[in-house]
Amino acid sequence: MDPLYIGLIAIGTMLLLIALSIPVAFSIFIVAIVGLWYLGGMPLMLGTIEGLPYQFASQYGFVVIPMFILMGAFAEISGITKDFYTFFYRVLGRVRGGLLMVTTLSSAGFAAISGSTMVNAVVFTRIALPQMMAFGYNKAIAAGCIAAAGTFAALIPPSIMMVVYALLTGQSIGTLLVAGIVPGLLTAGAYLIAIWVMVTIRPSIAPVPTERFSLQDKLRSFYSIWPFVLLAVIVIGGIYSGAMFPSSAGAVGAVGAFLIMLMRGWLRKDMPSMGKIGGAMQSAAMTTAVLFLVIIAGLMLSRLFVYSGFVDEIVWYIEGLGVSPLTVMLVIMLMYIILGCFMDTISMVVVTVPFVFPVVTSLGFDPIWFGVIVIKLVEIGVLTPPIGLNLFAVLSASDGRVQPTDLFKGVAPFLVVEVIILGLLLAFPAIVMWLPDLMRS
Repeated sequence: MDPLYIGLIAIGTMLLLIALSIPVAFSIFIVAIVGLWYLGGMPLMLGTIEGLPYQFASQYGFVVIPMFILMGAFAEISGITKDFYTFFYRVLGRVRGGLLMVTTLSSAGFAAISGSTMVNAVVFTRIALPQMMAFGYNKAIAAGCIAAAGTFAALIPPSIMMVVYALLTGQSIGTLLVAGIVPGLLTAGAYLIAIWVMVTIRPSIAPVPTERFSLQDKLRSFYSIWPFVLLAVIVIGGIYSGAMFPSSAGAVGAVGAFLIMLMRGWLRKDMPSMGKIGGAMQSAAMTTAVLFLVIIAGLMLSRLFVYSGFVDEIVWYIEGLGVSPLTVMLVIMLMYIILGCFMDTISMVVVTVPFVFPVVTSLGFDPIWFGVIVIKLVEIGVLTPPIGLNLFAVLSASDGRVQPTDLFKGVAPFLVVEVIILGLLLAFPAIVMWLPDLMRS
């Protein structure tokens, strides 16, 4: 069979299985195993099944995934999210739209120790949404801001999605994590500007709170968050400077978050129970196992595409079309945006990267830059109706206080901001590559 047909049948079958509610990892495994058997019989299929999972899971560098997940779990138990929110509220609470800005900045701060977009969205729905509704903020805009700001964890280190992309493509985890810093901060800054524009045009969506805070109150609230700020600086700075490998930085982050959690519990006479600590470790282990299963399935799919000749065939086909690399990139972006309406983030990356990445690199695009573009597209995907994961996270955590139609309307302005930032990253790749180039030099 023509390699192009093999690849297209594999992708179509996989999407069909996912649509039939078969778990993503199993859907990919089924397609990869059957495809490898078709190409090389039992020897190729069994050899891949026996060798690839061990080859992947035994690499010490991949310990970064459970360490980053555990770091975020310990940080959440310690209550740091509420402290971030309190600090920024005391600093910006008197500004019109201040609570929207507080949510944006708090999400960016927590993203530096979390790495999960859904965790960000759920946590800040529970913390910020009741506050904004109590002060008379527009419910749709408030919920949309929470959902959108939760996506910062996909770009700002430590980003689990960045690590997944690095594992699938063989790129440097540390370089990718550093590459997300400037785009992540740029996105947060653009959100603040967008909020200011919205409340200037429509002041009714964000009344000005009357509560005032002294300088002492502001300093006291900063005292509550500085250990985690320092920990984030150590982890990210260690990776950037080369003082620590990403796996070492993840271990330092997890141990540091654990010690800070215990210190805060002792000072506040509210020590976390062993059940909570054990639950966090169990949750981190289960999440890691699921991620590894999906990544291994994705690597098997990648082997299928390579052995079948599908990757080479699609590269030759695109080169034969004679279209510009930018046109190809725009088509790929459109594909991700459409998939984002129907698939979760991990599925999108694992299913598409094995055949999209060779095409992009063959056209001369930098693999690190493309990684950031993919993550930015994933950010847009989790905000795109009808199945944006962050939208459902906010809806489920709001306990019925927000309706889907309200949330879809409220997130629209932030989607516009995301598209603008994506355009800037396309037009000016130096935004992404500045820190990685400094890091390499």
